[in-house]
Amino acid sequence: MTLKDSAVSTENGLGDLEKTVLINALIQTPINERDQQWIATFLENIADANLKLGAPEVVIASDGFPYVQLETVTSNENFQAFVISKQLPTLLLQGFGIVVNAQNAQPDWIFTYGDIANFELNDSFYTDDSIFSSNKENVVIGNDEKILIGQPSDSILPKYIRKQLREFLQHSGIKSPKTMLIARNFEEESQVKQDLVFNFTPSQFASEQDFQQIGNTIAWFLPRHYSILFIDDMSIENGFEEL
Repeated sequence: MTLKDSAVSTENGLGDLEKTVLINALIQTPINERDQQWIATFLENIADANLKLGAPEVVIASDGFPYVQLETVTSNENFQAFVISKQLPTLLLQGFGIVVNAQNAQPDWIFTYGDIANFELNDSFYTDDSIFSSNKENVVIGNDEKILIGQPSDSILPKYIRKQLREFLQHSGIKSPKTMLIARNFEEESQVKQDLVFNFTPSQFASEQDFQQIGNTIAWFLPRHYSILFIDDMSIENGFEEL
């Protein structure tokens, strides 16, 4: 598998040399000695550093998802630069994550598609504070619970994520995938929480395992701080719209 119509070219320019040198120094630290400061520094610099494509360019990892293989470069090496921040459209349109230095016994880092989407949306691979629910279990909506219903904006669910989710869900047998955004505890601004909701439930699948696999894949395509719920299409009137 390769990057289709790859935007990788010298026309995109090189990345930041100082950040490249810093990343190359960071990866010399043994993995078991990498602390929170190491992680913060790595994440602040990796997107603008010069990397190179591995061989093959794209692999299907053990989790079943496709990742572009990127490798750090040595100072005297001739290479065609791949700079993550300059390649976001290619990655997001084609549905790839990134694995850094997969050729080693243990990769230096793995970014899901949702991590890359979060970088595009929020200039950071991970978002710590948000109004999405922190409970990642399958939350249910109480019969007497008051909720606000709307549609996720492009800043939450942009077209490229919608495309990936729509194609995946249709391929998985959900002919008309739909979504909505709900807000809970909205009467108190400090307590408000929101959830992204999809229009199917475990009962529509052959097994709980099949349903969990669908949920895991949806989560891979979304930023990690998003919370998702699954509700029957008919349970909330005028809420769902096509992905």
